[in-house]
Amino acid sequence: MNTTKEQRILRIERKAVLPSGWLHLVLVDPDGAPMFNAEPGQFVEVAVDRAKVLLNRPLSIYNRTEQSLELLVSPVGTATRALEEYAEGDSLRVIGALGKGFGIPSGKVLLVGGGVGIAPLYYQMRRLLEKGCEVEVLFGMRTAPDDAVCRRFSELAPLHVCTDDGSAGFHGLVTAHPVFTAGNYSMIQMCGPKPMMKAAAALAAAAGIEAEASLENMMACGLGACLCCVEPTVKGNLCVCKHGPVFNIKELQW
Repeated sequence: MNTTKEQRILRIERKAVLPSGWLHLVLVDPDGAPMFNAEPGQFVEVAVDRAKVLLNRPLSIYNRTEQSLELLVSPVGTATRALEEYAEGDSLRVIGALGKGFGIPSGKVLLVGGGVGIAPLYYQMRRLLEKGCEVEVLFGMRTAPDDAVCRRFSELAPLHVCTDDGSAGFHGLVTAHPVFTAGNYSMIQMCGPKPMMKAAAALAAAAGIEAEASLENMMACGLGACLCCVEPTVKGNLCVCKHGPVFNIKELQW
């Protein structure tokens, strides 16, 4: 798939505020043009003009079709909170697709997401199923996740949920869930808080299972120029926005 970077003005066709406070945005080209190409695991840079900040904000691609781009956003900072002010019909300037996405393994794959780190896993799940892979999904959340999000994942693959407070699913960490060690996985692909991914990576390495992690380092330019997202790797210090955000765990100094 050609993923040449493009800057587009996209219209918010649908906006939903989920019970968790997350925003689900569906963006389309106002002229009906096809959506720019993007691989699962890549991200976009969004200009949030109403936040009065100079830098764009990197956001994972939740889903992409020929005509739409979907984002799942947790409003935690100045810019992402400002997205709450946007309404259906408003426009956003979007640059995409950026970075390096997930690989396409064969066999059985476990997708592990922590918090809003589940966002890039939906698009990847769709692609893996199209390629004939067997997929299971494991969520790690502080409290019970949004029903709409869970339903969307579980319609396509078995979904397992862990919560810190025991309000839904398994009470505990994703690495303690039976499905994490029970499956004969060819690959584990994950996104979420770094402590969660480090623990999952260590168990995967000990079991001889290949694994990829989508890092959530602070990114500003999205092009590898500002150097604020640098991650130490076995190849030296690399910019997550340019050489990632997805890395094989063997590349990381974890």
